[in-house]
Amino acid sequence: MTETAAGSSQGGSAKKSGKSTRDAKGTKLGFFGRIALFVRQVIGELRKVVTPTRQELINYTIVVLVFVLIMIGITVLLDLIFGWGVGWVFGGSAPKES
Repeated sequence: MTETAAGSSQGGSAKKSGKSTRDAKGTKLGFFGRIALFVRQVIGELRKVVTPTRQELINYTIVVLVFVLIMIGITVLLDLIFGWGVGWVFGGSAPKES
């Protein structure tokens, strides 16, 4: 694959980094040539992707759900603590409905 601005460690545009998008022969690519190069690079990266097995997918889902439940618990606990603290500092109670 050829070096492009997206592949450089600089993170800047091709003109800023001094590198231009060129094909294998060294000629500068036009608009559609750059699009074709991008598509080829995307397909090349997608070929490297490894899909998880069913058991791995189940394990990952369980891990995410447990993590979300833990974060919900921490959030609820902090909300109750801060709510109690604000009520204590300002000496008020919840507004009463008429």
